Amino acid sequence: MAELSVVGQDRSELGHTVSLREAFWTWLRVAGLSFGGPAGQIAVMHRILVEEKRWVSEERFLHALNYCMLLPGPEAQQLATYIGWLMHRTLGGIIAGGLFVVPGIIAIMALSYVYAAWGNVPVIVALFFGLKAAVLAIVLEAGFRIGRRALKNRVMIGLAALAFIGIFFFNVPFPIIVFGAACIGFVGGVLGLAAFQASNGHGPGGTGRPAVVDAMLGEEIPEHARPTVARALAVSAIWLALWLVPVIALLATLGSANVFSQIAVFFSKMAVVTFGGAYAVLAYVAQQAVENYHWLKPGEMLDGLGMAETTPGPLIMVLQFVGFMAAYRDPGPLAPMMAGTLGGLLATWVTFTPCFLWIFLGAPFVEVLRGNKALNAALSAITAAVVGVVLNLAIWFAIHSVFRETVPVRAFPLSFDAPNFLTVDPWALALSVAAAIAIFRFKVGMIPTLAACCIAGIVLYVVGAIA
Repeated sequence: MAELSVVGQDRSELGHTVSLREAFWTWLRVAGLSFGGPAGQIAVMHRILVEEKRWVSEERFLHALNYCMLLPGPEAQQLATYIGWLMHRTLGGIIAGGLFVVPGIIAIMALSYVYAAWGNVPVIVALFFGLKAAVLAIVLEAGFRIGRRALKNRVMIGLAALAFIGIFFFNVPFPIIVFGAACIGFVGGVLGLAAFQASNGHGPGGTGRPAVVDAMLGEEIPEHARPTVARALAVSAIWLALWLVPVIALLATLGSANVFSQIAVFFSKMAVVTFGGAYAVLAYVAQQAVENYHWLKPGEMLDGLGMAETTPGPLIMVLQFVGFMAAYRDPGPLAPMMAGTLGGLLATWVTFTPCFLWIFLGAPFVEVLRGNKALNAALSAITAAVVGVVLNLAIWFAIHSVFRETVPVRAFPLSFDAPNFLTVDPWALALSVAAAIAIFRFKVGMIPTLAACCIAGIVLYVVGAIA
């Protein structure tokens, strides 16, 4: 972990002039604005790091994003860790990735206390009602931003469309979509087809002054990003120990039947298989938490998801709520709130610690392959497919935010939930449209839009428009 000693290091040795102090406050700002699920969070990072700060180029940003899309876990948090590591080594990655989840940890924990003590407080429900409308608009705007940059030609647009149709209408698993897109892109890259070649320009449109990191490093790979066997073994040993030693200790001291041991083992498994984003895994988590472990009651998973959707941080932060409620209802000798706190933090620890392992172990090898045309073509195809997946998430969110009921369509091979148009919520629809107009037409910022919708939700509750 010698890479951690970068604070007093000559910045020129790191290849750029961005101080760790400046990076800290910027990553804290990114964390505070990371609403709207992965699409919104990635868009926030792109806006701040690529367009505003110009720390990394479009090409480096998308290359890192493509790799993170292949990993289990929250891709936005891993993307932050990747860029933080690239700029300031391991300490920079820990700061970027750690700060990304801190606001969510605090917010979900506070809401878990309220939920456990008082249940669904009407004012909180009204607050969430308004925030959901703003989040829907933010997700749509984020998907538009990413799609505008990733879908450079008709082939990429076609891949995005196929991905959307496959996952929305036919419930095709996300890993199959990623694998299929990667194969198509790889073949296209080997054949030298222009449609699959990623742009090497800097910044939007490939024009303008180069980004900070790219201007200082050029096409060179910084020393800390060069893969070695010794470094890979050291990284693996350290992060595997941080992740698995607490799990083994709980099993050894409390036994496998204890709720804390169950939380540690179950969410460790989730950390390895959470491909396809939060929504893909939450269906399985909800089933296990309700039917197998009996940690939650039916419907409470959606309440937790509502918390995660309307607070900063990855949507997978809902797992902290699940861990909290599991331990709160089976506290053993501890006070319920104390047990819930420890259960929530344990779920968060075993969920996010592996994310740092994936980045610090794999990112050096990905940087080396940044110039490989066939690999870049495969990753570009994956990004195009992910745009379709993000569109699916946006529509899923819209259906469950604007309509009170959905109608399951199960006519093989079709498998999707359609909205029941008779159950449209006019106030939710009106707020969502107003938020979309504010963001798309008048370019209103994310925080003002969130604040306005929050206030609108509370006002609607006070006047009796919503229950």
